[in-house]
Amino acid sequence: MLELAELFDTPAARRIDAQASALLGDGGASLMDQAGLAAWQCLLEHWPQAQRIGVLAGRGNNGGDGYVLAALARQSGRHVQVLHLPGDAPATALAQRAQAAFLAQGGDVLAGDGPLPAMDVWVDALFGIGLDRAPEAAAAARIAALNQETAPVLALDVPSGVDARTGAVPGVAVRAAVTLQFIVCHQGLYTGDALEHVGERRLAPLQLPEGSARDVVASASRWHHERVRALLAPRRANTHKGESGQVLCVGGNLGSGGAVMLSSEAALRSGAGLVRVATRQAHVTALLSRLPEAMVHAVEDAQDLSALLPQSGVIAIGPGLGQDDWAHELWRQVLGAGRPLVVDADALNLLAQSPQPLPDAVLTPHPGEAARLLGCSTAEVQGDRFAAVQALAQRYQTVVVLKGAGTLVAAPHARPRVIAAGNPGMAVGGMGDLLTGVIAALRAQGLGAFDAASTGALLHALAGDAAAAAEGQRGLLPTDLLAPLRRFVNPDRPA
Repeated sequence: MLELAELFDTPAARRIDAQASALLGDGGASLMDQAGLAAWQCLLEHWPQAQRIGVLAGRGNNGGDGYVLAALARQSGRHVQVLHLPGDAPATALAQRAQAAFLAQGGDVLAGDGPLPAMDVWVDALFGIGLDRAPEAAAAARIAALNQETAPVLALDVPSGVDARTGAVPGVAVRAAVTLQFIVCHQGLYTGDALEHVGERRLAPLQLPEGSARDVVASASRWHHERVRALLAPRRANTHKGESGQVLCVGGNLGSGGAVMLSSEAALRSGAGLVRVATRQAHVTALLSRLPEAMVHAVEDAQDLSALLPQSGVIAIGPGLGQDDWAHELWRQVLGAGRPLVVDADALNLLAQSPQPLPDAVLTPHPGEAARLLGCSTAEVQGDRFAAVQALAQRYQTVVVLKGAGTLVAAPHARPRVIAAGNPGMAVGGMGDLLTGVIAALRAQGLGAFDAASTGALLHALAGDAAAAAEGQRGLLPTDLLAPLRRFVNPDRPA
């Protein structure tokens, strides 16, 4: 049981299932048998001592998978109880077949909405990938009751109540300890609210006939640690700082000098050869005290910045920028410089006020900034993060990093990437400023915008995970990421 890199949306998953069933010629019966067996093996792997197993079975084929598991568990000598909601008996031919096989061996099925009996493990086989709305009242009550149980839950294919395509949870949803996906990994289980419900994700690919995935392509991909090694080759022996690129960090309005300081230090720790900083005079001394390796310039008017722009390779703008006249003037000048950009924080808000394509940029919005850039609500962004990040990439004709749980990276006419790292401790002010510097440094070192954004977001998340593993998530600060960040940008260093 694996967890692979390619992710699929719900229509693609259904098409593969339908094509496999047609090629097998049995209406999908053998696939259901395989899925039920894989689920039983997964349950045994995680809870080998479990003797009392409860199965919540729905009307569809997901419920049928649950009945197959229940039959196998009963054959092994376990006490098994299958429950379904009143009036929710199996409604598909495959689910009816699976229920009949379970009953034929003396299995017990109860229809009702009373209290759940005590079990060692519960199996969620209510809805599967088909549900894209909030569960109705009876199902919602049953799910809420299941979430109150102390026994762990194995969810089959998707925790009931989670939208497998978007990752949204429009109502109540099962909180699983393990989610076993069948045939393909579902893109929605890797981002957004779904992460609160999936637990450990596993994949049972099943044995499909050749041609089952004909003309079906993945809708997204997981960007994981092995990508770093592929993209960050060791430097050649006879190199110089110019080959590692130059970054100009623009920001740090009055009272916000720490933001541009974080971006600048992250750029240096991520390997930029030279980092200049354009900020308010009031922040120069503090920034030099913290980061003497940076070339800090006091910028109080347009002329101060214009002298720096021709020397810049990549410009990172936004951290601590503000939205006053000073910020507007710096933003205007940077837009006219014709340099690759990394755009964050208040620069995104300025862009939202006067939208325009930025084909050689990376935008790094959090959901609230993304909503302003799209002219919609934050809830709409979070309701379908894949659609939101792709809409941003198309509207601004550029690479976009939609931050948050399950960060997404998109580019026009490209398959989105899901960052397979990160943790809740990173939800603290300044983390985005750090990310801006990392991406700018990678862009300056020669990575294309899409790869720089994806790799930068991954490095940032991996460093966050390492820092949290060392001393916990609560109280994690952006500066805690700097030491592990340096380790991760050197994947080939000697052990």
